[in-house]
Amino acid sequence: MVPHPRRWLVLGVVCLAQLTVLLDNTVVNVAIPSLNKEMGASTADIQWMVNAYSLVQSGLLLTVGSAADRYGRKRALMAGLGVFGVGSLLASQAQSPGQLIAARAGMGVGGALLMTTTLAVVVQVFDEEERVRAIGVWATVATAGFAAGPLIGGVLLTRFWWGSIFLVNVPVAAVALVAVARLVPESKNPVGRRPDLIGALLSTIGMVGVVYAIIAGPGHGWGFGHVVVPAVVGVVALGGFVLWERTVAYPMLDMGFFRDRRFVGAVAGGVLVAFGMGGSFFLLTQHLQFVLGYGPLRAGLCTAPLAVVIAGLNLLGAGAWLLRRIGTPSIVLLGMGLLAAGLALVAVVGGYGYGPMVAGLVLMGAGIALASPAMGAALMGAIPPQRAGIAAGVNGTLTEFGSGLGIAVLGAVLGARFAALLPRSVTGTSLPAALAAAHGPGERAQVTHAFASGVSTSQLIGALAVFAGGLVSAALLRRADRHDRSATAGPGDEDRPDGGTAPVAESAV
Repeated sequence: MVPHPRRWLVLGVVCLAQLTVLLDNTVVNVAIPSLNKEMGASTADIQWMVNAYSLVQSGLLLTVGSAADRYGRKRALMAGLGVFGVGSLLASQAQSPGQLIAARAGMGVGGALLMTTTLAVVVQVFDEEERVRAIGVWATVATAGFAAGPLIGGVLLTRFWWGSIFLVNVPVAAVALVAVARLVPESKNPVGRRPDLIGALLSTIGMVGVVYAIIAGPGHGWGFGHVVVPAVVGVVALGGFVLWERTVAYPMLDMGFFRDRRFVGAVAGGVLVAFGMGGSFFLLTQHLQFVLGYGPLRAGLCTAPLAVVIAGLNLLGAGAWLLRRIGTPSIVLLGMGLLAAGLALVAVVGGYGYGPMVAGLVLMGAGIALASPAMGAALMGAIPPQRAGIAAGVNGTLTEFGSGLGIAVLGAVLGARFAALLPRSVTGTSLPAALAAAHGPGERAQVTHAFASGVSTSQLIGALAVFAGGLVSAALLRRADRHDRSATAGPGDEDRPDGGTAPVAESAV
């Protein structure tokens, strides 16, 4: 393969598109107090403003990825930038929680088109020798963009109104659209798979139904019809999705992948990292602003250690260096253990101010930076090279779902704990509403304590989930390595000092 002569410019363009999409996963978190105050948004409304984007995106990733392969990846990139820009403009002008949720869902459609094509374009324009380095840059920008969202949101909210966090996307999308049109070459597979529209519909209905029930349950009661019905519909839809994907000629998600322990281990780890990262950002920004009383800019700056550690370790190649020395299972367990320890530390010391929390943020950043490249290598090593795009689509889909589920589950725990600890005379589904209903300094102190306790409990549950996921993921990856080694060992290999156990997963990098 001859590399594209302007491949590094192309990489810069697709990284710009990728950065815009991933910033929007977390930038809205620092606007939560403003949305509470100016729109009267409830906790459930806020969660939907965050979740509508990621849920729509995750539901469509595989389907639009398949369509992009068939009809053209450059066209998909341009369409994604256009839809994302229009959705951002509408979001900035929203007058009610419902309008903002709808606009965020539209942005999710554009985000899905962008997420599925940026990596595909990188693979097309770089040859095998440079591809690993290019994908490393792409992954660093993606991870840093996710982590830097609160900081950028804080800067904008200090000078402008809450809509600025969406309006800023419009000129960026316009610049990226022109750059894609001029620089990115068209590429497609004319005999590509047909879009699996039924699979996309079933998966989207399933995820939205289940997560809606998780969000609505604590506030309305788990036995109420408008909680039970969406939950049942969601579970049935996800079951139908599995059955459909096993029989359809062109599945959105090949269920045969799940027979590979390395694939399952990498997916489990990726989902749990996204669960912990998405949920922790949702909780952390609220803790900094509601409990510690920081403004949006200060709260955004306080997340900087996490973003700096992730970007720094990725650029230094620390994950790849350790991967070659201790192997995939060990580095996954180490990384997810550090992430869990960071979440737990923030939960325990968060009540003492920001200073003690810094160590927890550093641990979280180190854990994400170490575990993510290893799980990506394991995932790509489990799928045939000619289907690398599908592997990336699966990873993106489940990562987005993990982030949305983390926000929903940990947000539900926060809501339930907060409601349980409120004084009987105080009502309200959000901290500002409860503080407004409180009588006197004593009750207001109880309300603040109830919220802080809810955040701490949620973070501890997130830490336990991430650590358990690390154990499961590492165990599956270790078993897959043993299976591969025994399958490739030649006669007499069992008598060698290393047992014929040359590393397999690492070669996938």
